[in-house]
Amino acid sequence: MALAGTPVTILTGFLGSGKTTLILNLIPQLPTTYKLALLKNEFGDLAVDSKLASQKAISGVRELLNGCICCNLVGQLSDALVQLREEVNPDRIIIETSGSAFPATLAMEVSRLSRERDGAFVLDGVISVIDVENWKGYEDTSYTAKMQARYTDLIVFNKWEMVDERRFDECLDRVGDLDLPIAWVKSVKGWVDQDVIMGIDGALVAKEGALAAVDVSPPPDHEHHHQSEVEVLSIALAAESEVPSPVDVDSLEDFLLSAPKDEVYRIKGLLVATQPPDDSTGQRSTSITEDSINKPAVYVLNWAFSRWNITLLNEGMGPLGKDSLRLTIVLARGEATKWKKRIENEGLLKLQGDEQKSSLTAEKVG
Repeated sequence: MALAGTPVTILTGFLGSGKTTLILNLIPQLPTTYKLALLKNEFGDLAVDSKLASQKAISGVRELLNGCICCNLVGQLSDALVQLREEVNPDRIIIETSGSAFPATLAMEVSRLSRERDGAFVLDGVISVIDVENWKGYEDTSYTAKMQARYTDLIVFNKWEMVDERRFDECLDRVGDLDLPIAWVKSVKGWVDQDVIMGIDGALVAKEGALAAVDVSPPPDHEHHHQSEVEVLSIALAAESEVPSPVDVDSLEDFLLSAPKDEVYRIKGLLVATQPPDDSTGQRSTSITEDSINKPAVYVLNWAFSRWNITLLNEGMGPLGKDSLRLTIVLARGEATKWKKRIENEGLLKLQGDEQKSSLTAEKVG
């Protein structure tokens, strides 16, 4: 099953901030057959870190050197993405770029390429890595700086273990100067939970199974990282008849629109619907054909930092069992209790038709 094209993750941060370490710590969390491709851009004419990356099971590496990827190399970006897709056929592409690159330009280029190639690529997230030990804050709080921050979905604070708490608080203050809602987490020596860095995709569904790809089950040796930096809710909605029934997609869409990206980082799940909502751009996935409309089917939801896509799962009703909806919600630390109460008490998730009786469970994971 192909989920809305090849996911693209943009990873930005100044030289030495720890971007490559973040990637190398991500790889062991993925299925062994998962194919990750890397597109790198650093100033200079030497290949930085590529040999190391290739030795760590990355399927393909392309480098755009001697220039800024969002300026004079932007045309080469599209060519390199297409080349990686055609030659490597990766499950995901990570664009690793220097801190001087403008994330908005890269995000818009990926979106343009997706439109031109019928959804062959989908932007999954823009992540900025900050070296807490050396970062002095944004150069200014001008319109440009705010635009950069606005197109950053997640800030990863790296190397915070090397400084005192006051220094870390100064970094948080510098982010706060922009007066924008920005999600952030602290890495643990460059390690961040896979469920924060990337959303659900076709390869994870194919290699782990639909339910396993949706659920969050961190390995024991990393469980403390997961619990300390993010909180997770597991949601299940079922009809009292114990027969999967379509969810109310209008309520679901309102729920997705209402989730602030500095509180809710990612939502992934499975749902039964007769006519699923469009994705966050107003477009319908190419996987959803006229034949699949107006009859119950299972769909995969991938929501990341206020963007989402919904794709038809060609596995019948089996993966959900008796449930009509299963969601895993990854939240900022301290937000799980509030959102658990909202979901339980405000009717944010419900079945289609007012007469439908249902049971809803919301449980905190970990």
